[in-house]
Amino acid sequence: MAENLVFEIGTEELPSQAVYGAIEQLQVAVPKALETARLEYDTVRIWASPRRLVVLVSRLAEQQADAIHTHKGPAARAAFDAEGNPTKAALGFARGKGVDVGSLRVENDGSGEYVFATVEVKGVSAAEVLPDLLTRLAENLEWPKSQRWGSGDARFSRPVRWLFALFGGEVVPTRFAELTAGRVTYGHRLLHPSAIEVPHADEYPVALERGYVVADHEARASLLREGIETAAEQLSARPVVPEKTFAEVVNLVEYPTVAVGTFDESFLQVPREILENAMESHQRYFPVESADGQLTNRFIVAHNGDPKLTDVIVSGHERVIRARLSDAAFFYREDLKKPLEAYVGQLDTIVFQEKLGSLGDKVRRMEKLARAIADMVGACAEDAVYAERAAHLAKADLVTNAVVEFTDLQGVMGGYYAAASDEAPGVARAITDHYRPRFAGDELPDSVAGRIVAIADKLDTIAGIFAIGMAPSGSADPFALRRGSIGVLQMLLDGTELTLDALVGAALADYLDVVEFDVEATGGAIKEFIVGRLEGILRDRGHAYDTVAAILATAADDPADAAARCVALTEFRASSDDMEDLSVAYTRAKNLAQPDLGTSADRLIMGAEELALADALDAAESRAADALADRAYSALLEVYARLRDPIDTFFETVLVMDPDEAKRDNRLRLLNRFVAVFARFADFSLLSS
Repeated sequence: MAENLVFEIGTEELPSQAVYGAIEQLQVAVPKALETARLEYDTVRIWASPRRLVVLVSRLAEQQADAIHTHKGPAARAAFDAEGNPTKAALGFARGKGVDVGSLRVENDGSGEYVFATVEVKGVSAAEVLPDLLTRLAENLEWPKSQRWGSGDARFSRPVRWLFALFGGEVVPTRFAELTAGRVTYGHRLLHPSAIEVPHADEYPVALERGYVVADHEARASLLREGIETAAEQLSARPVVPEKTFAEVVNLVEYPTVAVGTFDESFLQVPREILENAMESHQRYFPVESADGQLTNRFIVAHNGDPKLTDVIVSGHERVIRARLSDAAFFYREDLKKPLEAYVGQLDTIVFQEKLGSLGDKVRRMEKLARAIADMVGACAEDAVYAERAAHLAKADLVTNAVVEFTDLQGVMGGYYAAASDEAPGVARAITDHYRPRFAGDELPDSVAGRIVAIADKLDTIAGIFAIGMAPSGSADPFALRRGSIGVLQMLLDGTELTLDALVGAALADYLDVVEFDVEATGGAIKEFIVGRLEGILRDRGHAYDTVAAILATAADDPADAAARCVALTEFRASSDDMEDLSVAYTRAKNLAQPDLGTSADRLIMGAEELALADALDAAESRAADALADRAYSALLEVYARLRDPIDTFFETVLVMDPDEAKRDNRLRLLNRFVAVFARFADFSLLSS
């Protein structure tokens, strides 16, 4: 027989992110716990809402499966004496496992002969197992922040107010947080606050429905999305629905009602980003735009109150957003009273990092680094001027009223204020873009000047933090150096032609008069750090780990070039039968090679097979040099493929380590030459066979 199981932890309102974290943990922990307990089941579902976490297990077995366990005991020589009688070690082992000493057996497990015992464990009823199992599920949940309440010792993200656990029609009396589970749950805090008694686990979903609770977060998300789309359609408009805001709102309501609010059209004179930030990040509203993409004075809100009181609830939201937007408009107008340049001096009063000076110091380094990068990329005079000016103004908006209030708009507001201060459009755009990319999948700066300033900003921070010995360790990365490195790499991989050695060298040069550090060691550490991020990016693009390792061993300094090589090598390995044999031959040659001997082999003392390899290398070296110069890596790999037959024949017929020193050294020079041809592209010895 099998019954459905429902376990519900009822709480005060949980933070949205905490709910998602609990869902992920339970999706892993519940199946693992049931399997460990030897309880068979059909499916596990996890539901979650602001006030409850729910585990639903369908067709859970009423009885544990029997189990047979094999236990390894002492060595046979210690378990039995010379006459074969059991020693105290054998007797104690048998007693500890609950078996007769006569049932012990001796087996060789590969490391020697040992005594083994087989123990049969009879399964007990699920009713005996479940109370402790469910308690451990609740106790083992981890939270970013947890709290205690009352006089108990239990910790949870928010206080736990009730426990509900039914296995079929029977209560599972699990205990947690000084509560014992029963068959009573609770509905919506406002629409059905009273207790709901549930006779059977199968009736739990219906009971929640009567209590105005949509506990299934996926179903709740669907209802919410449909409601938003419908509301927008009725306005002949379209909603602006950032996934981050939407995901949060899903876990702010248990019974979502979608409605439309309005704010004064005069606020539309404020930059759109301020309005959207106020609505989305601060109030969790969804802005509405017209068919042509212009922001309107309407917003969509999902509330958790009584649908009959929607008009009253929306009126309250309109009062809140009116006050919020009034503040935003005031800050914006006040900031515009001064040109952006006027704010730059205030950056000297703000600490960037205690050992690295102020934000003003950082800006001055960014200006120098932007000039250097502009030279490296061969930027035209106009772009170089834009980049340097944008670097000078890039952080000025950090001291404006709007950015102090709406911190997410740093850079964005700088762009608006630069335009209002009659700065060149290229400067304003570069200021807006220089924080990008902010996260994985974010847009890259779309102008040369913007990319120059973005790289200068990120690389200056990386260089400075490494120079003072505060490189990220473990998960700690307070200056977001990993994200900054990935941002720089994304721009380099997207056509901004720069090398890491040149960039890191230029960035560290600006710190020579700021702090004392080992330039060579610090530069090496920064490059290794960035290349580590590059390795991850290339593997995420589908390249095998050994392909990436082989390429980065040779071409890590130029990320774009490394990516192109990975593409060519990945395609070649997938389409050619020669790669494995070539890799083996290369590895063998590299292991034998002696670089100190050079590559100039004497053809006069070569045999036929040696001459054949030498001739093949003559042709390959010329074609390989041309292919490398043109970055025609697919063609280069075809050149390498043509060396397979001559190198195979060489190894099959020629004794490399000949007793004759002249012949041996000559053959080693030939192998040095073979390795050198390949080594300019990748370290093929790192490719797995």
